[in-house]
Amino acid sequence: MNPILKRIRNGEILIADGAMGTMLFAKGLKPGEPPESVNLKNPEILEEIAQAYLDAGADIIQTNTFGASPLKLSDYGLQDKTEEINRIAVERVKRVVGNKAYISGSCGPSGKLLKPFGDTEPDDIYQSFKRQMKSLINAGIDLICIETMTDLNEATLAIKAAKSISTIIPVMATMTFDETPRGFFTIMGVSINDAVTGLQKAGADIIGSNCGNGIENMIKIAREFKKLTILPTIIQSNAGIPEMKDGKLVYSETPEFFGEKAKELIDAGVSIIGGCCGTTPEHIKAIRKVVDNYIEND
Repeated sequence: MNPILKRIRNGEILIADGAMGTMLFAKGLKPGEPPESVNLKNPEILEEIAQAYLDAGADIIQTNTFGASPLKLSDYGLQDKTEEINRIAVERVKRVVGNKAYISGSCGPSGKLLKPFGDTEPDDIYQSFKRQMKSLINAGIDLICIETMTDLNEATLAIKAAKSISTIIPVMATMTFDETPRGFFTIMGVSINDAVTGLQKAGADIIGSNCGNGIENMIKIAREFKKLTILPTIIQSNAGIPEMKDGKLVYSETPEFFGEKAKELIDAGVSIIGGCCGTTPEHIKAIRKVVDNYIEND
């Protein structure tokens, strides 16, 4: 396959996959269990999820490693399994996708608060991310996705950790924003402007937003990003804001709605469109159809 950044520079719009957690819960993950435990106990599930998203038309398939940094895994006593958890996640996706899609090494927050807000030293978080990045890159991922970040300092440490292991592997970095009367900010007070400046400075190759918002708010966020950067942008929306119905989390945005609204992300100049919480292969299939039609009629 062509390098992902080259394809984006040539004007291609790529499709990322959708939710991992939503799919894992549908396949039996219990509330309170670490999603990464599936890699050790039932790794065949990872292949099933990758296959479903590949069949839906995703160009980028994520690994089940969102919480697979040793600091985060330490919450469950799994930090000694860091390398194994990350390696299995990559190997299982690779079995399915081969060279038909890019394998994206997912990396989420450490779950710790950096000093002075918390009690964790920056170097401890950096070393934790570095250990995960080394595992993912050694296992053969095509790109890194640092996602759902709310603290710009932590996102910066993750980007630098990835770049310290490989300067060739592209790094995507996304932050999660909430809408306020003053605009969009992360819960740590990071504005879109600050995020763009900081993520670029840290060395991210692709930047954007995931989680926390349905697709309509994400369209607003995408437009803000595109005003501020020439870097490629990635947007991965939730399927709406979750509501509890009959004891279950329900997401209201249908695949049809998602696909229709994806046109506005294309018009905003977004390079990679995917899904986050509540999205399924059906949502990704709807985006794929819209993007393919858009290209045909362009």
